[in-house]
Amino acid sequence: MKSFYRKIKEVIDHIFFKFFNKLIKKYANNTFSRIWVFVADLLIVVVAYYATRLMYGNLVANNYHVAYYLPILLLIYSVMFLVFSSYKGMLRYSGFGDLRRLLAVAVGALVLLLLFRNIAGRIFPSDVDLYFPQYGTILNNVLMVLVIQSVSRLVARRIYNEYYKRNNITNKQKVLIFGAGSGGVLTYNIIMQDTESQYEIVAFVDDNFKKVNTTIQGIPVYLPSKVFRESFIHRNNIVAMIIAIPSMNETAKAKLAERAMDLGLKVKMIPHVYELVEGNLRTEQIRDIQIEDLLGRDPIVLENEDIAKEIADKVVLVTGAAGSIGSEITRQVMNYHPSKLIVLDDAESPLYDIQFELTNTWKDEKENMVFEVADVRNRKRMQAVFEQYRPQLVFHAAAYKHVPLMEAFPYEAVYVNVFGTKNIADLSMQYGVDKMVMISTDKAVNPTNVMGATKRLAEIYVQSRKSNTQFVTTRFGNVLGSNGSVIPLFRKQLEKGGPLTVTDKRIIRFFMTIPEACNLVLQAATLGKGGEIFVFDMGKPVRIYDLASRMIQLSGKRNIEIKEIGLRPGEKLYEELLANKENTLPTLHKKIFRAEVRPHVMEEVDSEYWKLEEALASMDEFSIVAQMKAIVPEFVSNNSRFSALDVEKQDKTE
Repeated sequence: MKSFYRKIKEVIDHIFFKFFNKLIKKYANNTFSRIWVFVADLLIVVVAYYATRLMYGNLVANNYHVAYYLPILLLIYSVMFLVFSSYKGMLRYSGFGDLRRLLAVAVGALVLLLLFRNIAGRIFPSDVDLYFPQYGTILNNVLMVLVIQSVSRLVARRIYNEYYKRNNITNKQKVLIFGAGSGGVLTYNIIMQDTESQYEIVAFVDDNFKKVNTTIQGIPVYLPSKVFRESFIHRNNIVAMIIAIPSMNETAKAKLAERAMDLGLKVKMIPHVYELVEGNLRTEQIRDIQIEDLLGRDPIVLENEDIAKEIADKVVLVTGAAGSIGSEITRQVMNYHPSKLIVLDDAESPLYDIQFELTNTWKDEKENMVFEVADVRNRKRMQAVFEQYRPQLVFHAAAYKHVPLMEAFPYEAVYVNVFGTKNIADLSMQYGVDKMVMISTDKAVNPTNVMGATKRLAEIYVQSRKSNTQFVTTRFGNVLGSNGSVIPLFRKQLEKGGPLTVTDKRIIRFFMTIPEACNLVLQAATLGKGGEIFVFDMGKPVRIYDLASRMIQLSGKRNIEIKEIGLRPGEKLYEELLANKENTLPTLHKKIFRAEVRPHVMEEVDSEYWKLEEALASMDEFSIVAQMKAIVPEFVSNNSRFSALDVEKQDKTE
């Protein structure tokens, strides 16, 4: 029955298209003359007049009305059309504004007609009914004009949009809308209003049994079990699905998207309910699903009031501020209006880019931002910055982070990640900084590479400090889309046609987005009281091989190979957020936990770091790494030339 209904609808649509296509084609890129619209509206007045008489059963009787009342009726409506410019609207774009003008015309005409009827009744009390209809008839006449005018405009718009504009789109895409609630209807309406849209809605999908087997504006509603079949998809030539439930949690959304992609569908989505502007939806907000949406974890929600208290009206320094994390921190910090933001990095070009962005985004507050080209390794230069600006809050994001490169150049890794951090920490204490928040990584847990070990060394140093400055560490996993991360690499490889390279099919990683990572940093600034390491509930780890597969599906490309190239020096099969001897405690934020770590005595740490500094001065790579292993005994190299040091250490122990 439903297929028969669809066939009938297709035949009707085809007839309408053939009939109206030639009629409208002449005016497709132009508009009807306003005079013709004016004349058409007057004809509607005449038609409505006779329709009203017919309704009262006196179509041919009392022709005095035709001689006296009809000219007055046309004159009054002509004046109203001119006063309210109701004839100037473009019919193809008729909307509420046009209907409002027609309503104003109707009210104005009604008032004048009733006034004429009243005056005529006073002058010719015995003959007034001969020349003018009754009050009720006048009201019905005006309502009839309003209805016919409104319907004619909406029909004209529908004909143009449905039977000309849409039917002349050659590259249509048949799509499903998942969600038959308010979000789905809103999505359908916005698509139908967009005459340039390529989407042709085939069906709504919903798991609510009460909605199944109903229709929404003629479009059927099905259960997912009926729709998510290869036979249904191929039979209806469906190419995409729009997720239109703005309140759906991220886990459910990710599962749904993966289910659709497994059937070869492109997946699009409308924004989360918090992102919709006053409940409205715009066509451009219907976007392709991104790899970030497939993490299957609800985004972290900030306690904005607490963050505002921590940042507002304070002097804030961000090191490494031109990097992926640092630049996002600066953007988010500016939302809380610091009295001054010091944006510091030694990378000149990226610093210029973030300067251009921030000063144009925050034009009214650009005097509160300063940009410093400086290297955290240079103690004197850093001291000059602290001396000049006296920061109250420091976010330390400056670091080398690429595992293979740092494995090749341990001197540089230690110099920046350990002693650069030491400089910032020492100066924070010297200049009375209220709080220093350091950015760390899950690679610092039971490190198997130089980069991870340097970050653990930095953690140990700031944890061991005893001063009025509060030192807080944030530790999180891989950041999607950051410079040098796997996502930009896969995108570049996809652009070249593949293959996508993974080091090992078994590798799993925790992931978060750049905004999530920076949210954690800002939230930690409010939670930390000194000495804590905060970790983030990152959900389930993701297999890199699966990530590559999903990116290929999202790209819409086919026959892209995924190539296994072998583990890189220092690389783990999996990352951890906590060391073996560490446990976690809950915090006020349900997504953030405090790691319980073994304490470190400041004097002992200082002695060991002095030895590391001496090894650094020697520039002997094996001496540097050996001292790192002495400070961080859980640092066991993996697939690295420095594994020999672990063998020596084991031999000495035995």
